[in-house]
Amino acid sequence: MAEEEAGFQLRLDGKRAMTPGKKPLSVPRRDLAEAIAVEWEAQKEFINPASMPVTRLINSAIDGVAARRAEVQRDIVAYAGADLLYYRAGEPEGLVARQQAVWDPLIAWAERRFGVRFILAEGVVYVAQPEPTLAAVAASIELFDDPFRLACFNIATTLSGSALIALALAEGAVDVEAAWAAAHVDEDWNIEKWGEDTEAMARRAKRFADFSAAALALRG
Repeated sequence: MAEEEAGFQLRLDGKRAMTPGKKPLSVPRRDLAEAIAVEWEAQKEFINPASMPVTRLINSAIDGVAARRAEVQRDIVAYAGADLLYYRAGEPEGLVARQQAVWDPLIAWAERRFGVRFILAEGVVYVAQPEPTLAAVAASIELFDDPFRLACFNIATTLSGSALIALALAEGAVDVEAAWAAAHVDEDWNIEKWGEDTEAMARRAKRFADFSAAALALRG
């Protein structure tokens, strides 16, 4: 990595590394630069993008999110309108209790954070949130105008199914492990009852690598 006026630029064999969109692979923070460098140093004979979650995320920020920030923000606000945390099981009792134990503190944090109330529902039938509630959440999301943090916020939201979990992660209300666990309450409950599926767990591990990469940039 070479430090330049605009940030940190990855160099490969002395040449500037470029994104797939032919833009300089440059980041504004040293920790992100170091994470990218570690990923590239770990590559052997063949480059495996699947093993480079931070690099892929930064490529996405530079090539995609930077030019469509408003659209990405709207997508995240849409998640907030139908957030995972709103929709609760009616049974079995153990799952109901698990959701309450993990999700209720996150809802309580968000209500304190935004000074609003969220409407919860049993089942999956859509429930509309009050306009002031969505407006308050949207105003917070709009503050993520840096393409790097916005890209990470978007990844954290889509992988968790929850803009509120992503917001809690971004603001340090939960760490990455707690945020990931909150996003998988139902899945983990089923695993406890029926056992693991090896292929599904491998896919989940890859998603967690992407989620962790997103959390790295969100913490900055």
